[in-house]
Amino acid sequence: MKNLPMKDNVRILLVDDERAITDNLAPFLERSGFSVTVAADGEEALQQVEAMKPELLVLDVLMPKLDGREVLRRLRRMDNWTPIILLTQVGEASERAMALEEGADDYLNKPFDPHELVARMRAVLRRARPGKPPLAATWKLACGPLTLDRRSRRAFLDNQELTLTPKAFALLEYLITHPDELVTRDRLLDVVWGWDYPVGTRAVDTRIAELRRVLDDDATDPRYIETVPGQGYRFAGDVESVG
Repeated sequence: MKNLPMKDNVRILLVDDERAITDNLAPFLERSGFSVTVAADGEEALQQVEAMKPELLVLDVLMPKLDGREVLRRLRRMDNWTPIILLTQVGEASERAMALEEGADDYLNKPFDPHELVARMRAVLRRARPGKPPLAATWKLACGPLTLDRRSRRAFLDNQELTLTPKAFALLEYLITHPDELVTRDRLLDVVWGWDYPVGTRAVDTRIAELRRVLDDDATDPRYIETVPGQGYRFAGDVESVG
């Protein structure tokens, strides 16, 4: 999957029932180069999607009339694959996994840093596939000789099944569904282990080392996992959906 440069003034639909958030966030997004329309609930969001044809939705989950998850489900049932980032106060890994499987492109826990949201928005737009489900909602992915079957929780390299611990598989799964995106160690801790899990960032490095051994991936010249010194990791290969 080759990423295209992001154009200016991308049309964004920002949906949140909290005026304190939209009144501050919408101008910030405008200053960051986006063209922003605001909706206050899920029903208005669906109307605006039809009227303005946004290129990305930033969608709160907990809203009156229709919540964000229901808006997501309705759009995907209509075969509308406009990229969607969910804003959620629900931190459970199972809830987040369900949202991604239903077709969300990414999620961000409240409260959040607006600069982090902008980084996520740009990353989602770079990897968006017009008219197609996001990689996060695709069951089988490939990067050259590496194949990941997310439904069966199995990975293969050159058609040989790899032996991975559950945490290493989850780590690889997250990286491969966010290709060419810098992912910090703290974010990987949140996604793979959860903040209530008593581990530190060294646990991430340990599992990355495990992945590299199994994938025969050279850290100095990586095919798959690139280290960004002092920041985190990036999946370096081109990723495609399979089947």
